[in-house]
Amino acid sequence: MSGAVELERDFDHTDVPLILRASFRLGIIQAILVLAFSLVSRFLDGSLAFVLQAFIILVGLTATCALPGLWTKARHTEGIAGAAGIGLGATVVFMIADVAILQWIGTYTNRWLEIGGGSNWWYHPVWWMAGTFLAWMGATVLANQAAKGRQPSVVGLMFLALGFTLVAGVLANLVGLPGAAWSLPTFAVAFLPGIALAALFSAIGRRRA
Repeated sequence: MSGAVELERDFDHTDVPLILRASFRLGIIQAILVLAFSLVSRFLDGSLAFVLQAFIILVGLTATCALPGLWTKARHTEGIAGAAGIGLGATVVFMIADVAILQWIGTYTNRWLEIGGGSNWWYHPVWWMAGTFLAWMGATVLANQAAKGRQPSVVGLMFLALGFTLVAGVLANLVGLPGAAWSLPTFAVAFLPGIALAALFSAIGRRRA
């Protein structure tokens, strides 16, 4: 009986076809958003460019953090690990789209090349690590919400993560960390410690199985 119940569970879905399908979908979403961001960077400037770039980053962070955990219905370690696997798989899909299309159609600016010393390849390892990490932390927050008897909430996840991101970004500027500025890139990078702190904070009061 317990085996039958386990097979019918509606959480922690980590079967390989689901992981592959979800990785493909998320990778395509990321590629479209990167293309949109690069076009805004190339053709727009000023306040309009800033607003659109901030919106694209927010959508991308939300998708990368929330969708994997929602797709696996992460509740425990298995579902969280599956979400991290989707995050990693998505970065591979993006890399293929990037190498096959984005790097060849001239969307990236010279600044992108200058950061990498004349190469477009510098950011792929960063993308692999960040994509996996964000999906892992996002699924952890969603699982912690469910463990507290709440419905997993993307709004709650992002509100918490962005709150800690704001704190991390402000502190980075106040203490004068190298490269920190009151800018969109600084706060985009600050989202990494922000989502990690959100995952830790969300575990407070979690009911142990």
